[in-house]
Amino acid sequence: MKPFNNLNRRDFLKVLAASGLATTLPSGMTIAAEQSDSKARIVIIGCGLAGLASAHRLRRQLPNAEITIIDGKWEHNYQPGYTLIATGVWNDTNKVKTANAKLIPNGVKWIQEAVTEIQPDNKVVLTNANNKVPYDYLIVATGLRLGYDKIEGLDLLAFGQKGLGSVYHSPETAMATWHAMDEFRKKGGRAVMTLAGTDMKCAGAPLKMTFMVADRIRQAGTTSGSQIDFFAAKTAIFSVKPVADKVLELWKTLDVAPNVHYQKELIGVNMDSQTAIFRQPETGEQSTEHYDFIHIVPPMFAPDVILNNNELANEKGWLNVNAETLQHTKYPNIFGLGDINGTPRGKTAATVKKSAPIVVHNLIRTINGQTPDVAFDGYTSCPMLVREGEAMLVEFNGKGELTPTLPLVNPLQPSYFAWYLEDVMLKPAYMTVLRGHA
Repeated sequence: MKPFNNLNRRDFLKVLAASGLATTLPSGMTIAAEQSDSKARIVIIGCGLAGLASAHRLRRQLPNAEITIIDGKWEHNYQPGYTLIATGVWNDTNKVKTANAKLIPNGVKWIQEAVTEIQPDNKVVLTNANNKVPYDYLIVATGLRLGYDKIEGLDLLAFGQKGLGSVYHSPETAMATWHAMDEFRKKGGRAVMTLAGTDMKCAGAPLKMTFMVADRIRQAGTTSGSQIDFFAAKTAIFSVKPVADKVLELWKTLDVAPNVHYQKELIGVNMDSQTAIFRQPETGEQSTEHYDFIHIVPPMFAPDVILNNNELANEKGWLNVNAETLQHTKYPNIFGLGDINGTPRGKTAATVKKSAPIVVHNLIRTINGQTPDVAFDGYTSCPMLVREGEAMLVEFNGKGELTPTLPLVNPLQPSYFAWYLEDVMLKPAYMTVLRGHA
């Protein structure tokens, strides 16, 4: 194992323990915990990380408020762990599963139904069980929708077969993806890695998967008989240029860089012939590519409840919030949190860690008749897996500027430290964020 900033693994772990970083995520910040005796009705749509983190904080800071979460999903998934499952680092899908019933804060009502409509002028939410839930204040934390249906010929039940994989869909699909990758690496062949052209959550995941495919075939000794191609729907592989440049530099050493194809949007697959169909977005020209393994990144959209609501959505279909206060631009009693927000960047768990306290703070100030006074800088973070045992801890703000927060860490230098964060530290820290304590 390469040393981390001249520290071997044993010394690194000593420093880690002494620093107290073992129980925290980057981007820690302190915000005054606004309090209120208000009996306001607050509805939170979604019980992912964003919804639960805000619910826990609101329960403590608004002891008399009526707080309701609406979400029909029974299971909470630790989605940052999907990449670790899909690349064979973790071998148990139960590591990313928790019953939502165990995570809902005491004193918060949970309506186990799906939201079908938001009527902001009437301050009411409608559900698929014909429930009408009134609110005084609303937090939209729906997450996003994976557009697998936009890829012609794709059968979601076929993941894991004939080289078909995707890290985003579910814990089971992540495990099936590893099975497909494992079979591929034993024989080698052509791996086709894709990147969608829409806004997306964890935009680093397709890059991580590419690195790890290269590492797995290296471990299996099949590199000489393999080729990895990366197809990006836009003109870049990552929106933060220093990160994109560093990844391409590292890909040169893995013989991936010569096979990066830009403006190639995946629009279909033929699972029998193991071919993928790509379209050039500007000209519409199509090409067909053979694969032995393919990693599918679907286009991603806001859920229909926002996408189809002209009062709430921006021009791209995401929740139209002020990028700093995360308050809706038209309805001051509505805030957005997490992947649903139409902000320049920031659809990761790290984004929720930093923005959840801000949303709760600004919401309570709004309840108290005050103006939101804390601004979110668009922070996000991505531990970029480079090979087994090494990663880069990439942190940046909404402007695409690198914003490292940990001492002694070069965000563009692969290290065991960043790998350790991803593999060991991030899930406990994630659960701390979820319970509103970080």
